[in-house]
Amino acid sequence: MARYFDVHPDNPQPRMITQVADLVREGGLIAYPTDTTFALGCQIGNAKGLERINEIRRLDPKHHFTLVCRDFAQMSQFVQVSNSAFRLVKACTPGAYTFILPATKEVPRRLLHPKKLTVGVRIPRHTVLQALLSELGEPMLSSTLLMPGDEEPMTAGWEIKERLDNLVDAVVDAGDCGSEMTSVVDLSGAEPEIVRRGAGDLSRFE
Repeated sequence: MARYFDVHPDNPQPRMITQVADLVREGGLIAYPTDTTFALGCQIGNAKGLERINEIRRLDPKHHFTLVCRDFAQMSQFVQVSNSAFRLVKACTPGAYTFILPATKEVPRRLLHPKKLTVGVRIPRHTVLQALLSELGEPMLSSTLLMPGDEEPMTAGWEIKERLDNLVDAVVDAGDCGSEMTSVVDLSGAEPEIVRRGAGDLSRFE
């Protein structure tokens, strides 16, 4: 049975944030809110957590996983950012964008696209998630909580608790999330490539 954390959206309770962070450090898989949708998350090196995300979402082997980072300084430890990509990423973060970039050696190979050796990264604008990332001191491996067969992600924490009670270790609820996923932009090539149109203005990438 998943633990349920009812966290204040604007002033997250430090004790709860610490408990969630400890659960992640101990190998737990959580469902948590972002500035776009709910997501599944675990530690970067948690191979079992990665397997559980794959099982829950039935993901394609070429799926790009995302590292959710606290800030640009943390993100730059895990991806290689060219000068042109730096300007684009800096202008759009924090925000509702996921960027695909070449990974550094800090990223476990199992998280990389098998041919491109890239990984997704994002810096969210969400008070509770930022508090959790600060407490963890490292990015979280993440994937949008979109269940097989569903057209849109679930938006309510209680619904996730009810549906995934035996599949995740905790649900972090800070109020309803939206159902529009991040925009995904591949910056690993010579020109930006819009992979998925979602939240956020994409005009600068076109």
